[in-house]
Amino acid sequence: MSQSNPYKTRTGLSRVWWATLYSYEGLFAAFRHESAFRQESLLAVLMVPLAFWLGRTWLETGVLLLSVVLVLVVELLNSAIEAVVDRQSFEWHELAKRAKDYGSAAVHLTLVFCGGVWGMALWERLAT
Repeated sequence: MSQSNPYKTRTGLSRVWWATLYSYEGLFAAFRHESAFRQESLLAVLMVPLAFWLGRTWLETGVLLLSVVLVLVVELLNSAIEAVVDRQSFEWHELAKRAKDYGSAAVHLTLVFCGGVWGMALWERLAT
């Protein structure tokens, strides 16, 4: 007996409602199972209010917030890649290693970007 895809039968607001619920399930699962996502989420809880103090214009505040949200999004994508690779096999394989390394590199680049944005904003705020 095959399971039917609930998205095929849902349309309109019902589909949006269920997609939203599944999205929250994903966020809660990531928080529960991924320590890096937990750490970055806790930092985001501190950084989001700080962005409203640090940013002098709505654009600066938006860029600060975007950099924080981007870290969380890329971490979720990296966790998804790792979950799919691990689901397939725990045996070492060059392509599996590359996929995980690419995901890790994406998170690293995003963290460097976020740090750079926040560093420049702090420099601008504190130097003047």
